[in-house]
Amino acid sequence: MDQRVKVLIIDHEVHTCRALQALLGAWPQIEVVGAANGREAIQLVEKCQPDVVLMDIPRPVPARSRDPERRKGSAAGMDGLEVIRLIKNGWPRVRMVVLTMYSTHRTAALAVGADAFLLKGCPAQDLFEAISSHAASSTLPKGALSPGRP
Repeated sequence: MDQRVKVLIIDHEVHTCRALQALLGAWPQIEVVGAANGREAIQLVEKCQPDVVLMDIPRPVPARSRDPERRKGSAAGMDGLEVIRLIKNGWPRVRMVVLTMYSTHRTAALAVGADAFLLKGCPAQDLFEAISSHAASSTLPKGALSPGRP
């Protein structure tokens, strides 16, 4: 039986997605099943069926922004908090781990269903522990995640 945790990465910055894919790829117990910006989040959760979604909540764009695409937020008219809420409502077994630069999102993210909240730049071990502890309990035995040797 495959006991790897399937992780979907959602971040508005392509280079951040790539860096997280490389970091998580060093852990044999984690399988990155996809990475994309927030506009594709809902479709990718349905397609990839991840155990964990690792997601950024970008800084809110002021309503007065002249760019209508930027005013839409992270997912086709939704902000990151709405994406979390929709994923948790549609796929309650999926665990949401928020990884962002903005500590001000913590309370709101947890209120809409995020299971863990980390700030970008946190130690890699904190990220792995958040993924491990918030993976579906049937996916991994307790304490199963340990660093791989690349």
